[in-house]
Formats: sequence, C-alpha cells, structure tokens
Amino acid sequence: MTTENKTMLRLAKVQDSHLKDKSVVVRVDYNVPMKDGVIKDDTRIRETLKTVKYLLDANCKVVLMAHLGRPKGKADPKYTLAPVAPHLEKLAGVKVHFASDCVGPEAAKAVKAAKNGEIVLLENLRYHAEEEKNDEAFARGLAAHGEFFVQEAFGALHRAHSSTAAIAKFLPGAIGFLVQKELEYLDKAMVSPVRPFVAIIGGAKVSDKIDVLYSLIDKVDTVIIGGGMAYTFLAAQQTNIGKSLLEADKVEEARKIIMKAFKKNVEMLLPADHVVVKEIKPDAAKEVTQSMAIGDGWIGVDIGPRTEMLFVDKIKAAKTVFWNGPVGIFETPAFAGGSIAVAKAMAEATRNGATTILGGGDTLSVLKTAGVKTAQISHCSTGGGASLEFIEGKMLPGLVALSQK
Repeated sequence: MTTENKTMLRLAKVQDSHLKDKSVVVRVDYNVPMKDGVIKDDTRIRETLKTVKYLLDANCKVVLMAHLGRPKGKADPKYTLAPVAPHLEKLAGVKVHFASDCVGPEAAKAVKAAKNGEIVLLENLRYHAEEEKNDEAFARGLAAHGEFFVQEAFGALHRAHSSTAAIAKFLPGAIGFLVQKELEYLDKAMVSPVRPFVAIIGGAKVSDKIDVLYSLIDKVDTVIIGGGMAYTFLAAQQTNIGKSLLEADKVEEARKIIMKAFKKNVEMLLPADHVVVKEIKPDAAKEVTQSMAIGDGWIGVDIGPRTEMLFVDKIKAAKTVFWNGPVGIFETPAFAGGSIAVAKAMAEATRNGATTILGGGDTLSVLKTAGVKTAQISHCSTGGGASLEFIEGKMLPGLVALSQK
C-alpha cells in the first residue's frame, strides 16, 4: 500500500513493509535544544517513539541517524548526540548503543554489537561535510548499517542531504508514522480546510515568509501578520514605524502581497497598536501606541492590547488555524504578551473543535512560555522549514527520493 500527498508522490508506509527481524536505518530529527549536555526540550525525540517502538516490536535492530546544530563538517563536542542516548534509553525502555561516528569502523562496530530489539544511535551526521553535499559514497556508508530505510525526520525533508535523499538509492524505504501524520495534517489543511481558515505568520523577516504568504493567500480566509515582519508591511502602507525592524528591500514585495490579498478578497490583519520601547532591553520603559503608527525614535517589540484582542477573537472563531512565528520578541518576558495570547487562543480554538496546526521551533517555544501543552494543539509540526516549503507547494527532496514510480 502507498499514501499520496498533494505533491502527487506515492510513498510506502512503514507499517506496510515486511521488516520483521531486519536491521533498519531510520533518519530521525534529534536536532533538539541542548545546554551543557542537558536536553531542554525532547519533543522531537518523543515524536519518533511510535515508529521506533513499532520496529522494536518487530524484533528489528534500529539504527538511528540524526544531526545536531551546525558543526561545519567536522567533529565538535559542542554538537555531540551522546547525551541523547541515555535519554532515549529511558524513553524507549531498551538498550541504546551510542556510536562515536556515523560511518566507518566505529559505527560498524557499534551496529554489530547491538542485538535485534535494541537501538544504535549514530554520532552527528554533520561531523562529515559529505552529509550536506548529498554525497553518494557517504550515503552508501550509512546504508551499510541496515537492510531497509525509514524516513522519520520531517524537519529535514526539505534538505537534499545524504541521509535524506541519496541513501534511498541504496536501500528500499518507507515513511514512518511521524512523517505520515505531518503530511496528513498539512495536506488536509491546505487542500480541504474547514472554514473559516486563519493563518498567523510572524517572526522577524518578511524575506523568510514571502513564498508561503503568496501560497496561503490562495487558501485562507484571513491572514494575520505579526512580529518584526509586520513593520515592513506597515511601511509598505506608508505608516511610520519609527526605528522598528525594517527590510527596506522587501517593502515592494510586501505591497504586492497586500494587493494579492485585496484582489482575492482575503482579510489581512496587521497590528493596530504596538508595545514600543526606546531600546531593546528587558527593563526598558514600555509604552503602547494609540494607533498603528510608531513615533520617531521608538521600536516596536510586541503587538498592543487592541491588536491582541483582534487577533485572539479571529483565532477563536476559526475552524482551521495555521501558526508559524511569534508576534513579538517573546524571548524577553516583557515583550511576550502578544505571543502568549495567541498561544492560549490556539488552545481555546482547539477546545472549540478547530483543527490547529503549529510549525517552527520558536513557535513551539512560545507554547512552553505560555504554559500551553502540545496536546492542547491539534498538531505541532516538528519541522518549521519543511512545513513552510510543503505549504508553498515545493517538492521536498526527502520525499521525492522515496517516491515510487
């Protein structure tokens, strides 16, 4: 059996593959926030457990490969995956062997030492520059660890790397339960959403979200824009933004997006008031503007109370909501009010029966700041960039590699 997503690719599912007693190489996304060797958020690890346990129940030897951070093609203890092994061992309840490399003798030794029904976690793929070059020889070395390949790293699907793309040339493969869930939620929201459909797009830069905004305007009823990128949109409407973040070279692009929304009869909501400061520091004196204009010398750091009410009401009335990007500098508690309000509104919309989808690491962090559990949202995507590119309609290399002709 196969599954089809909107990119018209035919993809085998792990549960429809005959894997009993086999060695299975699984690409996971364990690019988790870590400080001093302590995992700060294990969401991405826990999200892979359904697939990992399914394989363990089939008496497979499970060989996990992942990346962490940007070690720039060489071994760097700052980016070791070693702390993940004992954490995963507790979660999975089976022995986890850690390999000090992902290819070569040390990796082969660790894989050989593991028994069926156990896990091997390979060291950071990006310790080798070949990984990001989609090098086939490197991919062949990874493939040598097993007889079958499972793609479970949704957050890496938009990268044509050895462990996501080239490896599929050397092993038969399928997508795991997490990737299936990601595709099903995103596909349903973008192809046949229950309306009204509201998208909240935030974050610092317009340049990161241009393509997804163009795509969303063809699908949604309302698009809400917040965060640093909102000031470029306000500038496009000749609104004074003071010293707020501005991408001057994207003002014309923002104007085109506004015009497309107008022509498509899609409601576009921009901040109607703002929390502003003279300088960005935690103890800065704050003021709230009386309009969407920001005075000279002031910097917008969060949406204001009227905007908060406007955004929250729109979210709570929606039947489908997609959110990517905070609406203020949420890392600073004094500037986190708007983003927290959006997170709580998302949870309330879910309780009211809406399908709510959240994507992006920063957006997930807002949930934690707001005290909203991931279970209170219909679906929290583990891949911000991949989810955006999927919505844009781009072909994801990690899926294309596995597609059945």
